[in-house]
Amino acid sequence: MCCVITILLFIGPRAAAIIWSLVDPVRWQVFDNLLLPVLGLIFLPWTLLAYVLVGPDGVAGIDWVVLVVAFLIDMGTFGGTARNRDRIRARRA
Repeated sequence: MCCVITILLFIGPRAAAIIWSLVDPVRWQVFDNLLLPVLGLIFLPWTLLAYVLVGPDGVAGIDWVVLVVAFLIDMGTFGGTARNRDRIRARRA
């Protein structure tokens, strides 16, 4: 079950971003070039989705809270996998 959750955390937001960019390309015009969305898709997919959600009119007020929460989710995804790896190694020993 843990592997399914991990796969969903890694693949889910990336698949959502790709599908969303194909369905609603006008919303993705908040980016000037293709480099930033591609890097966001690779490294910070939840933050990328949050920015596209709040970004068309600029980021102000509560939008910053949404972006910070998305960034923390991204960091938790990366940090959680390393911590779980250590727990699995400890169980086997």
